[in-house]
Amino acid sequence: MNITTISETDDIRLRDYQNIHEKDLVGWQQQFIAEGKVILSALLHSKEFSALFLLIVTERLPELMPLLEQTQPTCPIYCVSQKIMDNIVGFHIHRGISGIGKRKMLPSLQNFLQDLSKEALILVLCGISNHDNMGAIFRNTATFANNGIIVDKTSCDPLYRKSIRVSAGTALKVPYTRGADMSNILETLHNTNFHTYALSPVCVMHSQASKNTQKNRAYFGNRR
Repeated sequence: MNITTISETDDIRLRDYQNIHEKDLVGWQQQFIAEGKVILSALLHSKEFSALFLLIVTERLPELMPLLEQTQPTCPIYCVSQKIMDNIVGFHIHRGISGIGKRKMLPSLQNFLQDLSKEALILVLCGISNHDNMGAIFRNTATFANNGIIVDKTSCDPLYRKSIRVSAGTALKVPYTRGADMSNILETLHNTNFHTYALSPVCVMHSQASKNTQKNRAYFGNRR
């Protein structure tokens, strides 16, 4: 493993980590910030995402060694003091563990659906703009063993730092696709024989009384 201790904030090897603008990272570079041991573990075990480099407070390295030895990351691993980490990132990361990950190519809507089982249950998200809500949806999806999520183009990206943190790393585990227009999503799912459920707090019908079909989709949206 490529583990290096750095003692200067302006070290050229840390240049890519300085002045990070998360919107640019997630938006057009397809990169994201992984913060904390749980999320780092999800990143290093993932086949869909790769770690570009890790930034770890020196005192936290010993507890991470079993994970690093198990996953054998090939990216640079930089060990720094807490002060240097805070100066570089621009805010205090009390966990002392962070890194930059990169998303591989997301599957198209059609390819995503082709990989589902015959008894799949998926969520369709429309207009989910709150990062906490996005993270919570991914976390619950993983808990209840749903098969995946379709995120429409008006929803926020699940890979924002806050979304990943709230999801407890499940945003790096739950299969999903993102970016399609809702009208295209509706038409595609209709043509692939999915049964639709739209969730509402004022609904009088319980899910247990619903029609039993092989493929089901549940819609989550905002209140507007």
